[in-house]
Amino acid sequence: MLKVTKLTFAFGENPLFENVNFLISSGQKVGLVGPNGAGKTTLLSLLLGRGGQSSGTVEHSGTIAHLPQEIKHDPIMEAATSVHGYVDSEKTYESHEILKLFKSLELTVSLDANPQKLSGGQKTKLALARALLLKPDILLLDEPTNFMDVEGKKWVMNFLGHYPGSVICISHDLDLMDSSIDKILALNPATKSIDEYTGNYTSYLKQKGEREALLKRQRLVAEKHIVRMEKGLKKMARANRFTGAKIKQIHRIEKARAALPESPPEIRSIKIKLPVPANVGEIPVHIQHVSKSYGDRQILNDVTVALHRGERIALVGPNGAGKSTLIKIIMGLLEPDKGNVNRHDDLSIGYYSQEFETFDMKKSLLDVFVDATHKDEGFARAFLARYNFPGEKAFQIVETLSGGEKTRLSIACLTGTNHNLLILDEPTTYLDVLSQRIILDAIKEYQGAMIIVSHTPEFLIELEPTRAYIFPEGKLLFWDPSLVSKVEEI
Repeated sequence: MLKVTKLTFAFGENPLFENVNFLISSGQKVGLVGPNGAGKTTLLSLLLGRGGQSSGTVEHSGTIAHLPQEIKHDPIMEAATSVHGYVDSEKTYESHEILKLFKSLELTVSLDANPQKLSGGQKTKLALARALLLKPDILLLDEPTNFMDVEGKKWVMNFLGHYPGSVICISHDLDLMDSSIDKILALNPATKSIDEYTGNYTSYLKQKGEREALLKRQRLVAEKHIVRMEKGLKKMARANRFTGAKIKQIHRIEKARAALPESPPEIRSIKIKLPVPANVGEIPVHIQHVSKSYGDRQILNDVTVALHRGERIALVGPNGAGKSTLIKIIMGLLEPDKGNVNRHDDLSIGYYSQEFETFDMKKSLLDVFVDATHKDEGFARAFLARYNFPGEKAFQIVETLSGGEKTRLSIACLTGTNHNLLILDEPTTYLDVLSQRIILDAIKEYQGAMIIVSHTPEFLIELEPTRAYIFPEGKLLFWDPSLVSKVEEI
């Protein structure tokens, strides 16, 4: 059981929510929803007792375990010296029991491996395994199926559906929210409140639509009543009489306006237009016979790819197969054991990292944007406002942002400069469905070269890559719709 009473939280003077109350019963499965930046991840932190400027009470019975959204910054993982020590620090389970769970999550790693050196997808699965092995009374999950393939997602859905404890889950995976959830808590940025809905995500959308339609009708009726009162007031003014009645009528109108039902807020869309890429030669990047190993494990073997100007190449393969490693070598962030990368003199790379490695988490949004684009503060603040970072929001510290907000900031940094090569490593992972659509539409119009990693088949289908490099086979193929099945296996 978890009970929240009069919970209020603010960043500076800007409240995310005020006087929030809700109750989660034992065994209940709850979906936490809301637009990016509404405070979903922050709310989970408050439930764990990690709040900042908060008031109110959070009471719970039993134990709590948490799967964070960004595994890279998990202090428990950073302190662990082995996978085994991270997932089972109390040595409660036999090795074969842990490996059985790993197999269900399609996680192929050694128990002796260093968890800090795993890929983003492997870290996410590892953190989920740790949370599940703890068997807590209350399980807090922040995007548990990120980086998972179809079978892994099905396993998580089935597990959560039969889990005996309570679950609070943030997820953009609509199948998960429909199959395993019996209650929705919806963060409402307009009212700074949390609305409760019974049923799964589809039921929530229906109830929400009905509620908003009712509010619109109520407001329309109330507005018509105010118009009639204002017409009566004008008649009194023309007659220049009934001074006392006029004052009463003015007070009635003011009171009616104050009592107007709130109009449901329209979705504030991000308007993205990627700049025309700077000039570059016919072959912006030429990867020649690149190999890379970590210890005894070879990740890349004799990779040769010539990327042509304006071409789109998709990197397709399972987690840990070497996609992010190849990207870092192209970027010059990592040296290959063999081979080399020839970069054109006019090459300008815009890089989106699934782990936000290029961000200084201690800086403000404004400083990070200025550092990335070399623009002045006036341009930067106006540009960030287009990405829903208006006013004082530009001075917020990056580490306090949600995953979706960090994604928006990263895309803003990319579009603030006319790069001629975009390297995108899972650009939609932390975004809600609407934001994913906006990002995709903008990227589709981009005229420069692109290297992209995505676990979302629909994203790649619409993007229509020129070619695909398949891991771990090391094959470079012309893109064909049949390769979608390969993406779905990831």
